[in-house]
Amino acid sequence: MKKQNVRTISLIVCTFTYLLIGAAVFDALESDTEKKRWKALSAIENVLITRYNISAEDFKVIETVIMKSEPHKAGQQWKFSGAFYYATTVLTTIGYGHSTPSTVSGKIFTMCYAAIGIPLGLVMFQSIGERVNRLSSVIVHAVKTSFNCKKAIASEVDLILVVTTLSSLTIAGGAAAFSKFEGWSYFDSVYYCFITLTTIGFGDMVALQKDNALNKKPEYVAFALIFILFGLAVVAASLNLLVLRFVTMNTEDEKRDEAQAIQALQIAVKLDGDIITGNTGDSVDERCYDRISVINQLGGVCHNCPTKFDMTEAGNGCYIDTNYRFPLMECEMTQLRSPPAIGAGSSGGQGLMSDFETDDEGLIRPLRFDFHPSRGRASV
Repeated sequence: MKKQNVRTISLIVCTFTYLLIGAAVFDALESDTEKKRWKALSAIENVLITRYNISAEDFKVIETVIMKSEPHKAGQQWKFSGAFYYATTVLTTIGYGHSTPSTVSGKIFTMCYAAIGIPLGLVMFQSIGERVNRLSSVIVHAVKTSFNCKKAIASEVDLILVVTTLSSLTIAGGAAAFSKFEGWSYFDSVYYCFITLTTIGFGDMVALQKDNALNKKPEYVAFALIFILFGLAVVAASLNLLVLRFVTMNTEDEKRDEAQAIQALQIAVKLDGDIITGNTGDSVDERCYDRISVINQLGGVCHNCPTKFDMTEAGNGCYIDTNYRFPLMECEMTQLRSPPAIGAGSSGGQGLMSDFETDDEGLIRPLRFDFHPSRGRASV
């Protein structure tokens, strides 16, 4: 089995195993807390219904109103600043879900916009990531040269360390800013930055969603957008190195397989009139058979060659069933020559003359040709 196939199967198995492990861990961490929160919310709901004598239908209406009004606390979501924020989350595939189109035309345009914008965004961030890696390699080379290092060229490990450090600094700096503007704890801010820059985008924590920030804090809006775009470019640089390494491994294996296939196809079998030539390259243990004779139907055997000829089912040809390991190695010429009985004009040979035409030199004029290098078999 090819290494690429083995690697792909291994990745599938590892991914599903990782999913199972993650499900088990999340179940253990969150399941009990979910039950407790549901009990607490149910108790509050019962208290409110009892205290204010609210029917179940009215309570559902109140729930809907509260949930639908939450995005409007940030201001008008579909004015230019809010729409630009939404377009950014679509193009970057973050998809917070804090605001969604409610009109049919808006939903149709979102699908069309995403179909074009997502590939465009991926290519852009990939290109920026490559430039960041290039800049990092130049900086690493300059630093190593200044310290008179023996190997001044930046290695993949060096680049991974640089972009990982840059990603960490980006998340740390962004978390400090969002902690100040949003009033979140620093840990929650780090969590928000990580979820955003990895484009997971749960939407449980979204910036610019309170105090009418979209309309009253343009500098904060600009900072949030710049953070998202710059942070995604840095993360893309990290992913570019990791994915590039994996792709390089696959490419190397594919090139190796192609080289092996080309080497296997070097058996060039050529039919030129009455002559069949076969050329291959293999190890030093090659064996060459440059002259093969046909066994006639009466059982005459050419004892000078270690091959066996049998009649085909159709009766109009012979096939060569070679018993040696290497088929026709480095042979300049392999001639399929009629047995002596044909040339001598014996009774057995006369029976063969109807099946095999021979020229003046006694060479069989092939009726058909089929060569199988892997089995060392040719039929004529």
